[in-house]
Amino acid sequence: MRWRERVAREKKREFRDWDYWGKPVPPFGDPRARLLVVGLAPAAHGGNRTGRMFTGDSSGDWLYAALHKFGFANQATSTDRTDGLRLRDCYITAAARCAPPDNKPTTAELDRCRPYLEAEIGLLARVRVVVTLGRIAHEAFRKAAGLGRLPFGHGVETRLPDGTILITSYHPSRQNTNTGKLTRAMWERIFRRARALL
Repeated sequence: MRWRERVAREKKREFRDWDYWGKPVPPFGDPRARLLVVGLAPAAHGGNRTGRMFTGDSSGDWLYAALHKFGFANQATSTDRTDGLRLRDCYITAAARCAPPDNKPTTAELDRCRPYLEAEIGLLARVRVVVTLGRIAHEAFRKAAGLGRLPFGHGVETRLPDGTILITSYHPSRQNTNTGKLTRAMWERIFRRARALL
């Protein structure tokens, strides 16, 4: 919490003119969604700056471009909370609600945030496909949904006891996209599959 607030005060040089959000970042999307996307945590100068999940950073560029391509978003970009972006049949949340140092939330932070994810899972009654972005998000979803161990790997699908399909994906972090661990084609296959399942 203190780190998130300090980042919001000190800012990044290129965002000096921004009034950073600097608070826990709420989920975003259609409350009647059939697709649930679970990410890791807000980025220090992305969601922590803009106040919207996956907004203002490169991971968001990848996510919203894919959501738009497959009909889940009205536009391919997300720059701030007033940019007109709307999600259709999709809801985005995260394992942690505050930007963690080095994008690595602690176990204690994940445990504190779990009740919010549990509540969202309970409220999103129409969800039929869940996409988890990275192993931490995968484990957070699994625990919040009260599930046992589940396989993780890019593109791995698991049918959950209630019939929901879980698709696991590598996170679209720069570490993964710049090294080629996650390519655009691999990424788009995840959302093409989600669309086909729905």
